[in-house]
Amino acid sequence: MKRMVSIVGAVMVLAAPAAAQWLGMPAWNSAKGGTGVTFYGDYGAPNDSAGKGHAFGGRAALGVGTITLTAGVASWKPEGQNARATSYGGTAAFRLIGGSLIPVSVNLEVGAGHNARGTSGADTVPASTTVLGAVGFSVPLPTPGISIEPYFSPGIRYHKWSDLPVGAKDHQTKFGWVIGGNFSFGMVGIHVAYDSEKFDNGTPGVRGGTHGVLGVGADVGLRLPMGL
Repeated sequence: MKRMVSIVGAVMVLAAPAAAQWLGMPAWNSAKGGTGVTFYGDYGAPNDSAGKGHAFGGRAALGVGTITLTAGVASWKPEGQNARATSYGGTAAFRLIGGSLIPVSVNLEVGAGHNARGTSGADTVPASTTVLGAVGFSVPLPTPGISIEPYFSPGIRYHKWSDLPVGAKDHQTKFGWVIGGNFSFGMVGIHVAYDSEKFDNGTPGVRGGTHGVLGVGADVGLRLPMGL
């Protein structure tokens, strides 16, 4: 009977998610940072290993000097499921190098998020918590009329899943990286990123292999000239 319960539990969490603290989204970053308040609208498309489907989210960031604080929410629906999971999380980014006189930017980013359990009929996305620590490297390109910031952000992610069968492996700590770009046209901008993270087999419902997420979005806000 216990074995049957475990099998049923594993099937119910077949689409357990991956990626950053917001399910179905990349681990967004901006090594350059900024000042003022910025609002973001995000869209994420996980690959096969990460459960596919579509994710939508929103974030608000406050930049003060070399520190940027971000809070956000995202909603992800895996392909072939009726269950939808909602993620709440935030990050704190500290610019270590960069500014108006330095062409290279480096930051340290830490973040955490909780993914609420999603259930619809027999479909279930388990609750989970993610904590990440990453560094960001970018070379901002102040071209006429547009600011371009390509970046690379590698880091460590810790994932812990809830509501799994008794005795099942419920956590993984993995290396992940993001490559992306932030493009600003004055107060309006767009952002793109690709997130990659390799998972092991062993956690029920978490597919082993490389989980990739492509993300795009738009942002708007009051931004002031940066300086050290």
